[in-house]
Amino acid sequence: MDPILLARMQFAANITFHILFPTISIGMGWLLLFFRWRYLASAKPVVRQAWLNAYRFWTKVFALTFALGVVSGITMSFQFGTNWPGFMETVGNIAGPLLAYEVLTAFFLEAGFLGVMLFGHGKVSERVHLMSTFFVAFGTTLSAFWILALNSWMQTPQGYEIVNGEFHVKSWAEVIFNPSFPYRLAHMLLASALTCAFLLAGLSAWQLLKGTGQLSAPRVLRVGLTLAAAAIPLQIAVGDMHGLNTLRHQPQKIAAMEGVWDTERGAPLLLFAIPDETLRTNHASVGVPKLASLILTHRLDGEIRGLNTFRDAHPPVLPMFFAFRVMVGVGVLMLAASWLGWWLYRRAGWQPQHLPRALLWGLAGMTFSGWIATVAGWYVTEVGRQPFIVHGLVRTADVASSVPAPHIALTLSLFVSVYLALIVAYVSVLKYLAEKPEETPASDPAQQPSIPSGAIPPRILPTGSTS
Repeated sequence: MDPILLARMQFAANITFHILFPTISIGMGWLLLFFRWRYLASAKPVVRQAWLNAYRFWTKVFALTFALGVVSGITMSFQFGTNWPGFMETVGNIAGPLLAYEVLTAFFLEAGFLGVMLFGHGKVSERVHLMSTFFVAFGTTLSAFWILALNSWMQTPQGYEIVNGEFHVKSWAEVIFNPSFPYRLAHMLLASALTCAFLLAGLSAWQLLKGTGQLSAPRVLRVGLTLAAAAIPLQIAVGDMHGLNTLRHQPQKIAAMEGVWDTERGAPLLLFAIPDETLRTNHASVGVPKLASLILTHRLDGEIRGLNTFRDAHPPVLPMFFAFRVMVGVGVLMLAASWLGWWLYRRAGWQPQHLPRALLWGLAGMTFSGWIATVAGWYVTEVGRQPFIVHGLVRTADVASSVPAPHIALTLSLFVSVYLALIVAYVSVLKYLAEKPEETPASDPAQQPSIPSGAIPPRILPTGSTS
């Protein structure tokens, strides 16, 4: 195989695995802060214990997720040097500082307060522990800010000048706040919220089905369904604005997403088709007349430029076409599930025992639906930038390394094998945690009996167990 294609596949494998975990940790940090606040604000002992149990359980999930995100992120960053050395040689004056800002501000903030959040409950004051949870949550969001600033600049570059083939910054404000950055950041933060919402709802539903988590699971299920029901309409609105921005700055990406070969007005929305790049046409097309133009331009006769006008400077159509439909399809399913689930739960008086078991099984089956939508969306974003690594300016092939194809193929197979094993392990650990019985009310630090003088106190672990 072509070494450039293999290098792209390897990077795709790494970013596919890596993005799964920041997608959870970004939103989960704020949910942990919410759980801590509810614990402190509740007056009833049973309610306090429920929120404390929720906090302890989801702190374990956050810690595991954070660890895998850090490890996979380091692996991915090495590929800038191994597979794409020309990238940093060409745009390192822009990419390097942005990556450094992410480490110096966001990662250090997360890592600095993570230890207090995980191990400090009962050892520091409630105010300090709450503040630590806030800084961890803020750090994850700040990390997303810097990474998406760089990624958005690669999609819609602004604020640069080229001197002797190297990119230099003319305006950091224009580099960071480039035309697609606000939409991409909002889209990603909402994707994280939705991923976490269905993770909350799915694992809580599983706990209820298995008879564990009787105190915390009903409340966490309500939080997950409410968050999902509120976030999905916002995501649709932000997605629409993001689409308009993409049509303006990357029309070839839109054309590939919609399978439009020739420029036309009143383009149909293809529900299904099989794009053929050799014949430059679609097979087995099923579409709704003029709907694509209405959605993308807000006019029935809006013009969409066809792929043929871009010659070879457009992304591969087949993966773009189907990845976009997977993202939208899963999003519609999430909308239906969250609204139906919230309505049924409210109708049941927020009593999970009155919910249909079919709903609980359905939510459990959608636990990781946010992952599917996020990965499909990232494929649309990243594959849609091809054949450029910096849109319209630097071609991917021009910055690739000279590593032989067999070497890349070997490391690619090793990466994929390890990643699949880690995914299975991650899901298995979450299942194991969800099936463990909840803590008893006596584990609430606020209700612990005083320790007699001279006695050796138990060491309170972040999980709530003692040793």
